[in-house]
Amino acid sequence: MATGYVLVLAVLLLGGFIATLGDRIGMRVGKARLSLFNLRPRQTATLVSILTGSVISASTLALLFGVSRQLRTGVFELEQIQTDLAEAKTELQATRRERNTIERALAEAREEQQDAQQRLQTINASLQSAVEQQQRTQAQLQQTQGDLSQRQRLLDQAQAQLDQTRGQLATVSRQTASLQAEVTQLEAERDQAIAAKDQELAEKEREIALKEQRLLQLQAQQTQLQEDVARLERQFEGLFRGNVVLARNQPLLSGLVRVDTAQEAVQAVDRLLRDANRIAVQQIAPGISPDRQVLLVSQEEVRRIVAFIDDDREYVIRLLSAANYVIGEPCVVAQGDPCIQVFFDVAPNQIIYNEGDRLATITVDTRTLTSQGLVEQFNLLIASLQFRARQDGIVGDTLRLADGRAETLSNFFGELRNIQQQVQIQAIASEPIFTTGPLRVDLIAVSNGRILASTNPPASPNDNTPTRP
Repeated sequence: MATGYVLVLAVLLLGGFIATLGDRIGMRVGKARLSLFNLRPRQTATLVSILTGSVISASTLALLFGVSRQLRTGVFELEQIQTDLAEAKTELQATRRERNTIERALAEAREEQQDAQQRLQTINASLQSAVEQQQRTQAQLQQTQGDLSQRQRLLDQAQAQLDQTRGQLATVSRQTASLQAEVTQLEAERDQAIAAKDQELAEKEREIALKEQRLLQLQAQQTQLQEDVARLERQFEGLFRGNVVLARNQPLLSGLVRVDTAQEAVQAVDRLLRDANRIAVQQIAPGISPDRQVLLVSQEEVRRIVAFIDDDREYVIRLLSAANYVIGEPCVVAQGDPCIQVFFDVAPNQIIYNEGDRLATITVDTRTLTSQGLVEQFNLLIASLQFRARQDGIVGDTLRLADGRAETLSNFFGELRNIQQQVQIQAIASEPIFTTGPLRVDLIAVSNGRILASTNPPASPNDNTPTRP
């Protein structure tokens, strides 16, 4: 907080100094009626004023960028990190396609091996047939002793067929051995390629997880920077106008309303306006009557809200300030017409998250993470959770972790330190969460689909089923 005040004061002093210097230079240029770039003296003075304003802006930006490393990172490096993440995902898809190609080639090699084995079986059957034919021929030779030439001719034919068949068998045997060697080599190359690709995929997935976590950190930093900028704007406005007690978009009052007639809706809206008017008077001008009307809201908007809520449903109605107002606002102290502009924000009070919904996730490695780093990652998880809740329409800002006891959270972190591996820490809705809040969540540590630690252990010791996303 002190650093912010010092930074704002430095910006103001530097801007005032440069503005004064520019004004003096402009006056001297105007009095001397100097002319630059063939411009008229008045245009030359205007050009000097423009250059002075540019110097103020440049010095302010230089001071902000020089002091805030997070602002520099959020402005200049976020797009590069997102580009790296997209490239990593593209490389992962290409690797998976290459692995599928290798697996298809292995399947084709196996089909060729089966074809060779079938051909070998066919040749073996032919050989068996030749042997049987030779046996029949020898029987015929024994039975036909008188015809020696015919017997010798049949024997020669059988022997030639047998030799041919044996040659075919040897050729097929060599082909089978060659195919078997090729299949063995392909299987070895397949195993090596799959192992290498699996390792590469694992490295890519870890890289993607780290870059996703980095992106989540940058998004949280961006949200924090936006909140810091808004806070600095409020402080800047307050320094010039006094002590700001009502900031722009600050809720004055919120309440749950459920009516089923237009008359009840009018009464409920009037009651909220009276209560909000009393709060505004107490904050801006505590000395005047709290019943004096200071809020300014159009009747058309009131009629619109009345027509919107008279359907017997429960709504969350908030009255928000439309501008910044300081203590002792002149239009209030002067007791003139109502001047504090407000507007309505109405949303159905419905279930935003069901019990068991996963609201936020971070990945940590407790083997390399220090206690301070673990706390920083936990703060990042909480910031991401609250940012998502605001984006999804939760108006209540109350957050309750587990049973609300510090001992439960301490035990959970102790269990994390004992896991000694990479895990995902998930924030899970412990009950249905409505628009009005509060955010009641449990924390679990998950690895490979198993719950290793939780702020709300399951009733069954064997229940390791993670919650649904």
